[in-house]
Amino acid sequence: MLTTRPTLQGTFGMVSSTHWLASQSAMAVLEDGGNAYDAVVAGAFVLHVVEPHLNGPAGEVPVLIAPAGGEVRVLCGQGVAPAGATVAHYRALGLDLVPGTGPLAAAVPGAFDAWMVLLRDHGTKSLADVLEYAIGYAEHGHAPVERVGETVETVRRLFETEWTSSAEIYLPGGRSPRPGALLRNPALAATWKRLLAETAGAGNREARIEAAREVWRAGFVAEALVRQAGRPTLDTSGERHTGTLTAADLAAWSATYETPVTYDWNGWTLCKAGPWSQGPVFLQQLALLPPELPPYGSADYVHLLIEGCKLAMADREAWYGDAAEVPLAELLSAEYNAGRRELVGGTASYALRPGSPGGRVPRLSTRTHVVATDEGEYALLGIGEPTVAKSPTSPVPGEPEPGEPDVAADGATRGDTCHIDVVDRWGNMVAATPSGGWLQSNPVVPELGFPLGTRLQTTWLEEGLPNSLTPGRRPRTTLTPSIALRDGVPVMAFGTPGGDQQDQWQLHFFLAVALRALVRGGLDLQGAIDAPNWHNDSFPGSFYPRGMRPGSVTVESRMDAEAIRELRRRGHAVTVGHPWSEGRLCAVARCPTTGILSAAANPRGMQGYAVGR
Repeated sequence: MLTTRPTLQGTFGMVSSTHWLASQSAMAVLEDGGNAYDAVVAGAFVLHVVEPHLNGPAGEVPVLIAPAGGEVRVLCGQGVAPAGATVAHYRALGLDLVPGTGPLAAAVPGAFDAWMVLLRDHGTKSLADVLEYAIGYAEHGHAPVERVGETVETVRRLFETEWTSSAEIYLPGGRSPRPGALLRNPALAATWKRLLAETAGAGNREARIEAAREVWRAGFVAEALVRQAGRPTLDTSGERHTGTLTAADLAAWSATYETPVTYDWNGWTLCKAGPWSQGPVFLQQLALLPPELPPYGSADYVHLLIEGCKLAMADREAWYGDAAEVPLAELLSAEYNAGRRELVGGTASYALRPGSPGGRVPRLSTRTHVVATDEGEYALLGIGEPTVAKSPTSPVPGEPEPGEPDVAADGATRGDTCHIDVVDRWGNMVAATPSGGWLQSNPVVPELGFPLGTRLQTTWLEEGLPNSLTPGRRPRTTLTPSIALRDGVPVMAFGTPGGDQQDQWQLHFFLAVALRALVRGGLDLQGAIDAPNWHNDSFPGSFYPRGMRPGSVTVESRMDAEAIRELRRRGHAVTVGHPWSEGRLCAVARCPTTGILSAAANPRGMQGYAVGR
C-alpha cells in the first residue's frame, strides 16, 4: 500500500509525536542511554516550548505506561477543581457556563507533577538531563510552525490590550511568531534554570526530583501561579474575573497511579484511563460493534461507526465524570451494549440517546434539553443556542482542525492538543496526551513564561451531575491516550490530539490496524494513520460554549465518493473537508515475538514525525 511515509522499523527505540523537535529530542535521550520514560519526559517539555498553543506545564496530562514485563498503569496528571471552585460561587458571578478562558477556568495544574512522578519512579536520567532540550529551545529559540502565529493572530487584540504579559513573548516587536524567524521564551528558560539551581543540593536523583515537585507546589512557582490566579482577567464571559486557585490547592494535590479500564476485542485488550476521561468511550464503541463488520471503508462501515459513536457519546454525557459513581461495568457489558446496538438503524439519528444501565435514569445538563419520545428515547431539542450544521454539500476551506479550544475574535473556541509515544529497546512503552495551559487560555504568568490552564470549562454549573463542578474532583477530560495488548502482551501505544474527536479518530485507526494487512512483517501503522478519517459532532461539545451539530459528519474529501453519497442518502449531514484534515495520530509498536519496533506519525498539519532505529 502506498503511504505518505514508511512505517519505521528497528530494534533500538522509536518515538512518535506531534512535533519533530519533540520526537528528535526524545530520541536523543534514548541514544544517550535513557529509557522510554526519560525520553517521553524530555519530549514533553519540548512540546511545552514548540507547541505553546497546544499545551503547557500548567496544563494536564494522562499517561499510560507499559513497563517491560509489568502491568499497564495510568498516571493521572489531571488536576482537580480548587476548594473555592463551587457551582454556587460561579452562579453568584452571574455565570451559567464556566468561561472558556481566564483564571476561573483553571484547575490545579497537573502536567508538571505527572512528569516528575514518572521520571522519579520509572526514569533513569536526572531532571537536568531531561530539561536540557526544552531549556535550549526556550532560551536560544526555535523556528515555530505556522499554527503558532495563526493562533496568536486570533488573540492579537486581547494580548495588546489586556493580556500584555503574553504579548511580551508572543508579539515581540508587535509581530506574531512566523516560520523562518526564531521564537524565544527566555522567561520559561529562566524558570527551569532557577528550578534546577534551587534543587541542585537536594541529594540523589530522586531527591532532586522531589525537591522540584516541592518548588512547584510551594516555592516560587506556586507563589507566581497563585498571584496570577488572583489578577482580574478578561475572559470569554466578557467580564474580568479572578480565579479560585490557592496555595493550599497546589500543596494538596499530586499525580497518582491508577489501574486502567480495559476491554477485550478479537484477541486485543485495549487500555484506557477511567471515566474521569472520555477514554471508556473508545471501549464502548468496540462493545457496540456487531460480530461481523461491513467491508472496511464502505458506507455501511462508516455509518455503523458513526451511529455507535453517537450512542457511546450520549452515555458519556449522562454517566461519565469524577463527581459521581460511574456504572462502568454495566456500560461496557455485553448485555447492555447488545440492547444499545439495536438502536442503530439504517438512517442517521439526530437524537441524543443515553441509556439506562442497571435501570438508572440518565442525568443530563438542563442545557441539553430532552423529551421522551413514543419510542422511549431521549430526543435532542437543543443546547442553549445550538450550532447549526453547515450545508452537507459545501466543503470548509480554512476551517481549523476540530479539537480543543483557542480563542477566536467572536469568543468561540477551537484548537487542538499534543501527543507523544515512545517504545525502547527493553520493551518499555508509554503513551501521553499533554494539553491545557495554552497560550490562548490565560495570560502568561510574567515570572514563569507560561499560562494557567482552563480545563474546568468542561464541567457543568449544575449540581448533581457526574461532571458537575466540584471542589477536589477532576473535570472530565477529553485527553485519552491508548495502549493495546495482543494476547495479553503490550504491542502498541497510540493517541491523537482533537478534543471530542480523539476517541473517534483513535477507533478508526485501531480498526484499520486490526482489520487490514500487515506490512513488512509488522503492523501497518502508517497506512492506518493515512487512511481517510472522519468525525461527528452529534453530542454536547466539551468546551465553551458547549455547542453541537446534530446529525453532522465531517469527512476528508479522499473518502470514496460513492460512500459519501450513500451517507447523505441515509440522512447524515455530511461536510466534505480538506483531503488531509481529520486526525493527528501518533503510534509506536513492538512485536513480542521478534522484538522489532515500529512507529508512524500523522502527515496532516505538516509537523508530526516519527523517528527511530
